[in-house]
Amino acid sequence: MGRWEREGTRLRTLAAGQWHRVFAWTKWVRALKQPIIVGMNHTAAPSTDKDSTAFTQVELSPEMRQNLTQLGWTHMTPVQANSLPLSLQGLDVIAQASTGSGKTVAFALPLVCRLQPEVNHVQALVLCPTRELADQVAQEIRKVARARPNTKVVTLCGGVALRGQVQSLQHGANVVVGTPGRIGDHIARGHLELRGVQTVVLDEADRMLDMGFFDDIADVVRHCPETRQTLLFSATYPVGIEKLAAQFMREPRTIRVETQHAPQKIAQHMIEVEEAQRLDAIVKVLAHHQPSSALAFCNTKQQCRNVLAHLQSHGIEALALFGELEQRERDQVLIQFANRSCTVLVATDVAARGLDVDDIGAVINVDVSPDPEVHVHRVGRTGRAAANGLAISLVSMDEMGSVGKIEQLQGRESDWVKLEAMTPGAGGVPKPPMVTLQLAAGRKEKIRPGDVMGALGAEAGLGREEVGKINVNDFSTYVAVRRDVARQAMDALNRGKVKGKSLKCRLLNEA
Repeated sequence: MGRWEREGTRLRTLAAGQWHRVFAWTKWVRALKQPIIVGMNHTAAPSTDKDSTAFTQVELSPEMRQNLTQLGWTHMTPVQANSLPLSLQGLDVIAQASTGSGKTVAFALPLVCRLQPEVNHVQALVLCPTRELADQVAQEIRKVARARPNTKVVTLCGGVALRGQVQSLQHGANVVVGTPGRIGDHIARGHLELRGVQTVVLDEADRMLDMGFFDDIADVVRHCPETRQTLLFSATYPVGIEKLAAQFMREPRTIRVETQHAPQKIAQHMIEVEEAQRLDAIVKVLAHHQPSSALAFCNTKQQCRNVLAHLQSHGIEALALFGELEQRERDQVLIQFANRSCTVLVATDVAARGLDVDDIGAVINVDVSPDPEVHVHRVGRTGRAAANGLAISLVSMDEMGSVGKIEQLQGRESDWVKLEAMTPGAGGVPKPPMVTLQLAAGRKEKIRPGDVMGALGAEAGLGREEVGKINVNDFSTYVAVRRDVARQAMDALNRGKVKGKSLKCRLLNEA
């Protein structure tokens, strides 16, 4: 039994309010996990010398600098400022930083800078744990690659037919982004050749390990040249990362950007609950704080199902995201949450990877994660950009040991509040402001967002203020419209035409 297990057993006998008596004991353990290179702290006050984090401080072409300026990216985030000087030299880099810290740009820049778009073969490979994350990474790489005309980025993930992916590869690809299993499948079938790869990126490497992808990663990387550059990015640093680095990297430089969420930025509260109170406590927390959107984390798929059923039985519009969903179902859940068409998204940690929503009002830890770095990663989903955030953790006595680890990592005591203080506000849990419509046509039928917006204006008389995000997929288009005009919009689209075509339209949550 390790130190923390022995300490956790002893601490379970302590009430929540007694943690300050043992807090000092935990401080010395911080020395056990010191990074090789410590990045800038996200909660530190901004440097008065902004030039030190400007993109002008790294060696980029004039075209790339102009592209970054047009994208509104003038200053580097901590992980970018620490990793880019190394990766742009062609060195192997291991970088640990949380979601939303700018990791994608940190590897997209050196990846794109090494490309030769006129050479019609795969020169860069990015492995991701999920299709959702792969899609987002591909989009970011395309933005960065605007400075290199004719750069072709292809996404290869499961859940879609092989045929279209094979055709994309036959037309040529400079960058391939995808999941290890599907990329391995294309290699085995002879569709994908990696002998010309210069850069390999392992994105969210910790989640790929959690999902059992080590052997798949090894099989894929073995097809790449040994002289390549390898960049490994991860939110946490489990033991398996060292194994990955030892097998696939050459004298990697390690960057670790510690994320300590500032109390004034993200309010974190712990609530002690009996196990039988946990589900009702979620409802009380939502009714008290009334967030416009919330992300509820569970440790297991079964707990996700339990929470979803309980919330829906209380009239709360919730959806769940966990491993057994088909890809189409996952896509629709993510789109509805991003569209503000559901109030609560219930998810496991692995399933939530790839979720990129900036305006999450609250994070509720239904179960405390036994890994303190995962807890910090969860909390970082709220309070993005200029917004303040809220994180609530429901804690049973059996989870007190995990709370101690979190306190040790964050360097401060937890703020405990009582469940009895959670009193419902006027109006209860708010309804989501938007509803998502699904049109039975997408990119394959040449549908564009402007076509849909034009039809909503012509057929339903809706203005831009009544229409939210429009997502065009290969075979479907999803449109967020204001709740009070949803029926009007659906009926009008079913009566009229989009781009001269009659298309079937339905409310997505009435499948």
